[in-house]
Amino acid sequence: MSPTEEILAAARNRGAGQPYAGAVTPQEAYALLQADPKVKLVDVRTNAERDWVGRVAVPDTQHGAVQWSLYPGGAPNPDFAAQLQQVAGQDDVVLFLCRSGVRSRHAARVATELGYPNAFDILEGFEGDRDPDGHRKTVGGWCKAGLPWVGA
Repeated sequence: MSPTEEILAAARNRGAGQPYAGAVTPQEAYALLQADPKVKLVDVRTNAERDWVGRVAVPDTQHGAVQWSLYPGGAPNPDFAAQLQQVAGQDDVVLFLCRSGVRSRHAARVATELGYPNAFDILEGFEGDRDPDGHRKTVGGWCKAGLPWVGA
């Protein structure tokens, strides 16, 4: 079994019972992106979050941005499905990322309902949960894991 297959098998086991393919850690997501150019990371944070907080540093060919909700106001993105089709094919392994791992689960579920059989949630998100002082990027997530990202 290849490293990619091992990661995806673990992700499927970890996500057993979820309405999407599975869940990967930030480190596993990065390893998948390094191993297979057909793996796509879809950042479902708002444009404002990406602009003001930062974004992952992966090749543009493997990265797409599709807001789950719109800023300001937080209304659901009515064009989510159409925009997803523009950044990822249904045969791709699609990894969804948000701030802390909540919106990405919803996006993975909806993507599965739209016919994406390999829709995965990235656990912990970009910034992770808040620490006792209310700060992010210290408890978990892409940034805390030391994975490449570009600041705002």
